[in-house]
Amino acid sequence: MIISPGRNYIFVHIPKTGGTSLALALEGRAMRDDILIGDTPKAKKRRGRIKDVKSAGRLWKHSTLADIDGLVSTGFVAQALCFTLVRNPWDRIVSYYHWLRIQAFDHPAVARAKTADFTGFLNATDMQDAIRAWDYARYMRRADGQDHAGLFIRLEHFEEEAGPLWDHLGFRLDLPHENRSARVQDYRSYYNEADADVVSRLCAVDIERFGYQF
Repeated sequence: MIISPGRNYIFVHIPKTGGTSLALALEGRAMRDDILIGDTPKAKKRRGRIKDVKSAGRLWKHSTLADIDGLVSTGFVAQALCFTLVRNPWDRIVSYYHWLRIQAFDHPAVARAKTADFTGFLNATDMQDAIRAWDYARYMRRADGQDHAGLFIRLEHFEEEAGPLWDHLGFRLDLPHENRSARVQDYRSYYNEADADVVSRLCAVDIERFGYQF
């Protein structure tokens, strides 16, 4: 996440949507008072700025708008350009699976990804519960419970849909491709018909809202 009082924006980093690439690009043009929350080089250097801040939720790279209540005011959130990246859910879950398989931290999802094939991973009850609970809009929900319309940019259509962001910033950014996972690029090859239908149900709200198809 990046909060920029100087440029009046908040970048919300939804996991496995290409957010690290955008965060690095934004960080390269960061202002002195920008609040960088995450594990990018400049964010690590600025961690001390938020060390003792009391906020409504966890302050980490994937914080939601509700989490940062207390770090910034609700008034700032309401009037700032709040933007995020979203991604085809079928593709995103494949990316998440492969990312988990190379992690070393202690978490049930990591353990499952390392021991289960993709079908077993997707069909685990707790995995499905998490996918269903964390739709894209949840990351952009304010502390007052209101969904913040903001700017949602589809990763697959980044060049066409990032225009309002460039207009707001007053400049364009070139995005490096970071956190590329070792996987077959055609996500459809991971799915049988039943598994594709599972994602259709779990992510129905996001699929309809952003016009995604398998």
